Amino acid sequence: MIGIIVQLALSWLIIWLFERKNLAVLGFRPTKSRINHFLIFFLISAIICSAGFLMKMYFGNNRWHLNPDLTFNLVLSGIWWNIKSVLFEELIFRGVLLYILIKKLGPSKAIIISAIAFGIYHWFSFGVFGNPIQMIIVFFITGLMGLLLAYGYAKTFSLYVPVAIHFGWNLTQIFIFSSGPIGNGVLIPSGSGQFSTNSYFIFGIVTFLPLLMVLGVNWLVIQKFRQGTPER
Repeated sequence: MIGIIVQLALSWLIIWLFERKNLAVLGFRPTKSRINHFLIFFLISAIICSAGFLMKMYFGNNRWHLNPDLTFNLVLSGIWWNIKSVLFEELIFRGVLLYILIKKLGPSKAIIISAIAFGIYHWFSFGVFGNPIQMIIVFFITGLMGLLLAYGYAKTFSLYVPVAIHFGWNLTQIFIFSSGPIGNGVLIPSGSGQFSTNSYFIFGIVTFLPLLMVLGVNWLVIQKFRQGTPER
């Protein structure tokens, strides 16, 4: 939590020095439409991510069962870890720096720069730096997600949309289906949890279709919005 507070303080200082504005440019103020946006994009991302795991069950031998050690405290800690993780990344890559880039370079260039930085960052957070093949895969996947998240902010000038997409995907993958760095969550895999099939086509579909769907569906919904303006 201290790290988030430090990020907010630095963000306020940066936006004040460069634009003479405050953190209102991040669209933090809760409104009915922003809360609705959060719920919509959270559900879209969580449902599509869940569908990916259901595909692994249908096309492979993957199975999940309820964690016998699940407690209320474990649920709270899992949700809180994901909130902190998402806010940390969003404040860096879709925060005041993206706002300044949009103002200086225009939305298209700013979105691309933000996505590239997001992809490079995950080389280190995923621990793949030095492995060229994994670096390309990670950069491709996280870079595309970075494009969507940056577009969500640029379209609405609010972090509610990118945070909802990011949180819905991460919470479902990392905590609901225990596929991440924090160990067992709500559902735990029976066996290794690794998907395998004799069909390269099925493997590609199961691996990449959920990502393409979460990108495509969320992108289409965001496009329906009117262009937002930052608060003053």
